[in-house]
Amino acid sequence: MLINWTNNLSLHNIKRMKTTEYISFTIDRLPKGYVFTYADFTLGVNQKEAVIKALNRMVASGRIAKLSKGKYYKPENSPFGNLQPNQAQVVKDLLEENGKITGYLTGYSMYNQLGLTTQVSNTIQIGKNQVRPNFKRDSYTIAFIKQKNTITKENIPLLQLLDAIRYIKKIPDANVETSCKRFLAIIKNFTDIRIKTLVRLALKYPPATRALLGAFLEQLQQGKATEALFKSLNPITKYKLTGATKALSTTEKWNII
Repeated sequence: MLINWTNNLSLHNIKRMKTTEYISFTIDRLPKGYVFTYADFTLGVNQKEAVIKALNRMVASGRIAKLSKGKYYKPENSPFGNLQPNQAQVVKDLLEENGKITGYLTGYSMYNQLGLTTQVSNTIQIGKNQVRPNFKRDSYTIAFIKQKNTITKENIPLLQLLDAIRYIKKIPDANVETSCKRFLAIIKNFTDIRIKTLVRLALKYPPATRALLGAFLEQLQQGKATEALFKSLNPITKYKLTGATKALSTTEKWNII
């Protein structure tokens, strides 16, 4: 269901309302940018067509906007026109299933928030255990990154960070040297417990990600935490990350060139 406003409205009164009145009443109470579908309304199955028709009339009148097939939102007006919902709202049906977290925003969606770039992409990347082909939703391309770790609310920020380290060469409008400096600034404030968790999660990432994280941690005088990372690597494999040696003095041990 959309929102708990019905706590103040009895089911008896809902049933007495006309479908259009009920939908209008509900939408009035929604926050701007909230994404919803016809299935979010508390009405009988036999009312489905009436709900869809009412929503489409509201789209035509400009009261609500259509994000994609079957998905609507209450637009927020600005001097430049209607603002789109935030990315988490656009893909929220792909991040949670039956109340359980199944995915998280990552990649292009997080580089700006992590301070790695000033660019904002129209590609929304989602980390999931089970991925699917890319597809379009409104003006966005929805893409997926395979995540081998269990996804929990607590470890999502660390998975987002590890994904960014993994794709360091693909961060828009950034280079490896400046990105390394930014990663150091982020990890520097981590507690020992957080670093331990970061290392544990990193063990399921590709070797180059593990090597770069190991170099970061040693640069930050966290060498004791890197033992598992170092043992997990092939000692003769080299990792080419042009610019990393300018930001890190620890690259030689980790075979980063």
